[in-house]
Formats: sequence, C-alpha cells, structure tokens
Amino acid sequence: MFYVKTEYRIDYLLKKSRFIGIITPCLTEQEVSNTLHQLHQEYADASHIVFAYQLKTPTGLIYRFHDAGEPTGTAGKPIYQQLEGKHLVNVVISVVRYFGGIKLGAGGLTRAYGNTTRQLIEAAELVPYIEWTSLTLVLAYQEFPAFEYFLKKLEGRIIEQVFMECINLLIELPQQHVAQLLARYPALY
Repeated sequence: MFYVKTEYRIDYLLKKSRFIGIITPCLTEQEVSNTLHQLHQEYADASHIVFAYQLKTPTGLIYRFHDAGEPTGTAGKPIYQQLEGKHLVNVVISVVRYFGGIKLGAGGLTRAYGNTTRQLIEAAELVPYIEWTSLTLVLAYQEFPAFEYFLKKLEGRIIEQVFMECINLLIELPQQHVAQLLARYPALY
C-alpha cells in the first residue's frame, strides 16, 4: 500500500474540457469532507467536482466515490479503480471538470476521468504505507542496551519509558516486525 505526504495537482485537456486532478492526503472522513468543502469553494464555477477516497482504519478500509452529476459510473468509479489499482490509502482524489462545450459521451468521460487520475498518480510521489503497532514491555536494566539496538534494527521507536525496579516501555514498530520482536522479548499488551 502507498500514500502521499503532500497534495499534487495536474491539468488535463480533452476536447476543450479542462480536468484538474488533485490528490490530497487525508486520515479521516472529516478531513475528506473538509478537503472537498475547500475545493467547492476554490472551484465554485466548475461544472463538476468528482472524487474517490480510501482510508485505512483500525476496523478496515473505508472507501467512497461520487459522480457529482456526471452519468452514473463514468466519473467516480474510474477514479476509484485507479486509486484501488495502485493500492493507495489515506488519500482523496478529486477531479474538477470545466465543460468545454463538446460532449464526450459515457466512454469518453470514463476515459477522461481515468486518464486524469492515472496521470495524477504518476506525477505524485508515492510513499510506502507502514502499519504501526504499539506494545508494552517490561525489561531488566541489563537487557535495555541490547533491546534498544534490536528495536532500532526493526525500525521501531520508544514512545514512553518509566524507570522503576524494571524498565516499563511503550514502543511502536512496523506491524511486519512484531513477530520477530515478540520471539525475543515477550510483550505485556
């Protein structure tokens, strides 16, 4: 899976219609809503503002797409198919359309929205998505230096540490390395 860290925009012209592709990082549906509201203000004179998004949550993926008045299935779905095909999460892709006076037909619209999205994704800098897990551990003082070194090798980080009789730690590390860590250091959860 991949995501973007910053917003990217592209312009695509087809038969006098202007398509502006915008990919924006978003972590919640509220952020998506705020982003779309901003776009509606920025492009208040646009013919259509079509979008699709996919968010990774603790309970799974949330996705939506919307045709914004275009014929059903010709706008939001092609955007979502590109987003899904490239395994993007935590982004909203919007395509703003200014009608140029020449009708594109259902197939033409589908291709236009799909091509705009494809070009946008190719232009954006995609970053691999890393799913993080938090664990609580208790270590003896003599174990700490070796643990710290091992955690660094696993790309983990210490979030909180409390020094008492033992060291109580709250750590975060990529999900893919949890089994390796737990094989060596049992967690409290």
